[in-house]
Amino acid sequence: MKKRLEEFFLSQNIEYFSVLSYEDCREINSRIVDRQGFVPESVIIYLLPYYSGESVNLSRYATSLDYHLAIAEVNLALEAVLKTHFPSANIRGYGDHSPIDERHAALISGLGIAGDNGLIINEKYGSYIFIADTVTDIDPTLLGAVSPRPVRTCEKCGACKRACPTGILRSEGSDCLSAITQRKCELTEEEKQLMRNCNTLWGCDLCQTSCPHNRNPISTPIEFFHRDRIPHLTAEILDGMSDEEFSKRAFAWRKRKTVERNIQILYGKK
Repeated sequence: MKKRLEEFFLSQNIEYFSVLSYEDCREINSRIVDRQGFVPESVIIYLLPYYSGESVNLSRYATSLDYHLAIAEVNLALEAVLKTHFPSANIRGYGDHSPIDERHAALISGLGIAGDNGLIINEKYGSYIFIADTVTDIDPTLLGAVSPRPVRTCEKCGACKRACPTGILRSEGSDCLSAITQRKCELTEEEKQLMRNCNTLWGCDLCQTSCPHNRNPISTPIEFFHRDRIPHLTAEILDGMSDEEFSKRAFAWRKRKTVERNIQILYGKK
């Protein structure tokens, strides 16, 4: 089955994956497990590299279509493969909102090292990666589960901490700029000016672009992240989006008015 998983992920242009016993993972939300309706035994964890080019005023992850759509596609296809071999198995795919700590699972699988900015750094794609997982009640030995590895950390060179515009990585601030851009409430003048200074209307990549591991980013082989890119979001582009098109963007979860406000902060008079 391990060979079959390798073939599957290769067909998806996904190079980094691993299988863990669920008991080796760090469960962070038991309510999700309860809603699943089955006792988890195994976790298939994998990385989706997303870098597809530079951006102007959006975090790089947000220039493409919403990554949750890509994760859903992979998880659905993976479930179909597993079902052909284990028809009675219970299988559930996740991305972000998982019952386990996905970053911890990636670390003990050896898929990356822990960055000083809280992100996972992969040996090939740096920190420009998404982590996703599929939880199942299939016996982990049947899937080729690996033993947990010691967690490794980055060199702690301090570049990300020096680059952090709010100082939160230096324990000097209360929030990161990315979180500020995603707030629905009224922003302070200081927060608005911070967005202008960093020329960002959604997210913040400064702790990533300053990282030596991201010095020469490698473009993702996954076609999804190259389609319909918007490296520079303008009021004209946003106004031209239908509600359906807008809903497929990573920034859609905070609704159109939040994005409109941020465009006004950068280019208008707000």
